[in-house]
Amino acid sequence: MSKKKKEKTTKRSAPSNIVKGTLDISRSGMGFVAVEGFDKDIMVKPHDFGKAFDGDTVSVKINPGLQNGRRIEGNIISVEGRKQTEFLGQLQLNGKIAFVVINGDKPMPDFFIAPDKLNGAVHGDRVLVNFLRWDPQDRKPLGEVVQVITARNEADMAMKEILLQHDFSLQFDEDVLKETAALNGTISETELAKRKDFRQALPFPFAPADAKDFDDALSIQYLENNTYEIGVHIADVSHFVHPDSALDKTAYQRATSVYLPDRVNPMLPEKISNELCSLRPHEDKYTFSAVFIINQKAEVKRVWIGRTVIHSDQRFSYEEVQESIENKTGKYGKEILLLNDLAQKFRKKRFANGAINFSSQEVKFQLDEEGNPMGIVIKESKEAHQLIEEFMLLANRNVAEYVSKIKVNKKPILFPYRIHDTPDEEKLKPFVAFAKKFGYQFDLTDEYTIAASFNELINNVKGKPEQHVLELLAIRTMAKAYYTTENAGHYGLGFDHYCHFTSPIRRYPDVMVHRILQQCLDKNLPVNKQVEEKCKHCSERERAAMECERAGNKYKQVQFMQKFVGEEFDAVISGASTFGFWAETVLHKCEGLVSTRDLNLYDDFRLDETDYALVGERTKKKFRIGDKVKIKVAAANLSRRQLDYDWIPDRPLRTAKSKEKLKPGKKKKKK
Repeated sequence: MSKKKKEKTTKRSAPSNIVKGTLDISRSGMGFVAVEGFDKDIMVKPHDFGKAFDGDTVSVKINPGLQNGRRIEGNIISVEGRKQTEFLGQLQLNGKIAFVVINGDKPMPDFFIAPDKLNGAVHGDRVLVNFLRWDPQDRKPLGEVVQVITARNEADMAMKEILLQHDFSLQFDEDVLKETAALNGTISETELAKRKDFRQALPFPFAPADAKDFDDALSIQYLENNTYEIGVHIADVSHFVHPDSALDKTAYQRATSVYLPDRVNPMLPEKISNELCSLRPHEDKYTFSAVFIINQKAEVKRVWIGRTVIHSDQRFSYEEVQESIENKTGKYGKEILLLNDLAQKFRKKRFANGAINFSSQEVKFQLDEEGNPMGIVIKESKEAHQLIEEFMLLANRNVAEYVSKIKVNKKPILFPYRIHDTPDEEKLKPFVAFAKKFGYQFDLTDEYTIAASFNELINNVKGKPEQHVLELLAIRTMAKAYYTTENAGHYGLGFDHYCHFTSPIRRYPDVMVHRILQQCLDKNLPVNKQVEEKCKHCSERERAAMECERAGNKYKQVQFMQKFVGEEFDAVISGASTFGFWAETVLHKCEGLVSTRDLNLYDDFRLDETDYALVGERTKKKFRIGDKVKIKVAAANLSRRQLDYDWIPDRPLRTAKSKEKLKPGKKKKKK
């Protein structure tokens, strides 16, 4: 595990008069500009936004006399860079005047549309509008309609809106499709001569049963002295997607595929992701491989990395692999059992070396032909998933280790590492105090003892009522992983070196890794100063994709729970705030809000941040994260993607002193 820590940014003692930062507009309409080096954001009132939108990089003039103990205020004097230039909205026509009302959670001005910029859109159409300019004398920004959004139904429209609101295009441009159509996947003798031939090495891909793109496969060959040659073969996307091509530019802009409950919005066109690069059975395919010589103790004796060609024999779903593991039968059962045995040994070593065994429950929606949710199932991580995971981790780690040793002018080359910082001590303290209330102790001596404490907690909490909440809070306590050229290690995995190499069909950083890796193998050492900038962009798009996925899941949850309005369910409190608590149904894992407004019918509730709880002032009734409650589904609002729950008391509340029973609408009178 890496002991490296990021240097802390030195705080400025006194801000200059004009500074640059990023504007964040709250749902209430107030703006806050985050400036590097400042302890607090600069508050900007709505009438001081100038021509800025949410997320823009802006220059702010700080108002004098508002810095002494109060929040710093300022006004935006210029926009230095737009975060987003395309927006989703609804076209409104009033005579010859056209404007688009922008959809979204954040306040946005309407866009004025000139008559020659409508592109066939009519009144009421939902459209994608491109920002053109916002001149100083204009009250509204000027835009043009670039696409009329059509949909099969409201649910389809909702998914498209989620993607567009997070700046993910729904379709590929004509130049990208034209470039893709010209690609040829035929294995040429010239290209074959540059690669190691693994077509006789028994490769087989693993993927979920409903997957269409297969970007990884494992191969196995038996060697002497109880050793094995295990190959991790990854789709060679960089063979087809060349730097600065139209394909490359759109892949970089998207940076990731987005996985919604009823669809995938891909990073690359279908011909590449599902045909040319997909490691489909019984087809020769170009791959980039990490090949390991491993003994029975799961000790890696030798590593080879390079470009290859494979011919997969059979595609396995996770369900088929799990069945082979459990029943010790099936096609290639011997090989699968061996791979699983090695994977479990890798896994055991990883946790012994400081990796943290975080696991969280994921849900999968069972959808009908129209995409409507018919049921919700909980996805379990079984040995089949762990088998693939461990070998992918092995490949990612070894590729990063290989590149980290290469120097240009005695300096490490710029490379997109995947890093994960150690937990922030200030964020950790309240969690540790909370875990103590359940009898769990933490050793905060160093990063190793912290990791060991997390693992001990996770092992001991299994099957107990507090399991879900403590696992949830533990994950929230951890730092977020991201891409950077600074090799600071991956704390959660316990690795000193780590990168993403194994999923180039759906992640752009993996494409970057493949290109730089090949340059290293060719001794054509790269010097690309844009790598850090690209890392930052990919990290931002990854977060946007995650927000999309959360929003998509939430929409389907609300859609599913519509049929249960008025019904009661057992639930577990999953969060607490000044405006209420969130509860997640035990049966469906659907989260909704019980508002403080409704709770105040029983008592005046206040947030206790140290206890992650709402507490009644008179009754001392406590709603704490992890507590079991009974709720009734009060409302399911699809437009806001929000579930509203009512709390169902199991008995009347009593005040702490008088023991007077309190029922809804009755509060104890103050003397």
